[in-house]
Amino acid sequence: MPERNGIAGIGSWIMDHIRLVNIWPEEQQLSDILGEEFSGGGMAHNLVGDIARFDLGIPIEAIGFLGDDEDGERILVQCKELGVDTTYLRTTDKAPTSYTEVMTVQSTGRRTFFHSRGANVLIDYESIPFDGIKSKIVALGYLLLMDAADAPDPEYGTVAAKILHSLQQKGIKTCIDTVSEKSNRLALIVPPSLKYCNYVIVNEFEAGKITGYDILNGDSLDKDALRASAKQLQAYGNAELVVIHMHIGAYALTQDGKELFQPSFELPDDYIQGGAGAGDAFFNGTLVGLHEGWSLEDTLRFATSAATACLSHPTCTEGIRPHQECLELLEQFPFRNISF
Repeated sequence: MPERNGIAGIGSWIMDHIRLVNIWPEEQQLSDILGEEFSGGGMAHNLVGDIARFDLGIPIEAIGFLGDDEDGERILVQCKELGVDTTYLRTTDKAPTSYTEVMTVQSTGRRTFFHSRGANVLIDYESIPFDGIKSKIVALGYLLLMDAADAPDPEYGTVAAKILHSLQQKGIKTCIDTVSEKSNRLALIVPPSLKYCNYVIVNEFEAGKITGYDILNGDSLDKDALRASAKQLQAYGNAELVVIHMHIGAYALTQDGKELFQPSFELPDDYIQGGAGAGDAFFNGTLVGLHEGWSLEDTLRFATSAATACLSHPTCTEGIRPHQECLELLEQFPFRNISF
């Protein structure tokens, strides 16, 4: 096997069209757009953006499809400015760049989303450059938003699972990311992929939907349900590491049975400016620790710090700071008082 280095994101490349409006109108009524901005999102976009901003010198590969349009060009320019390898981030005329219309009401801050899956639906088995990927770790996602990858496969269960299996055959460590959809699709689509995941990193909602456990009710944590859910996630494929993260902290279970709970920070009321990318920041911080060979304790502390940094900005990635500045949050805020 070739010596591998770096982290790659395959899948969701999304441009958020953020519109500030004066009111949320009833059907057939008018609302004024007071301002607008554009910001990237999606699993693969957030992965490369976060890891580049951590400034650890980790090689980063971008893999997927963009439309031949302004949104696609914005993403390509940003990736190149961040030093991301875009060799396999391809432009297509078959579909537009995936985008989300984010309508934010000025007086309340409430957001409503209209999503177009766009070119992300083109990710299938044949589109993956298995022989060209140089990275040590590859993340695939978001599952449930990539129609071709979510499709059934007669041998592996889903096309995504087949992709992950082939990546592992190349000596690549694998993981997935998924959206938190209120449906039964998580339990149907995700488990086949878990068989071929070295690392399983999900939030408590997704873990519960996949395994059937009710883990968190407000701030009330069912520790038995949390442990049972993690063990079930691990049993799907004998993952090296399972991490379930939530707003109060994160629980990790290793292949040899070690467990660790890392509380989140107690934050002042005015600190949080947006939560759209915080889960992905935690995910990406965990991947960085795994890539760099950090201890589990250091990995979860960094991932928690990265998610907290992300919360300081309304976009998905622009709150992310160099890794040392993320770690300085450990001295700035106390952890929640949670015994485990």
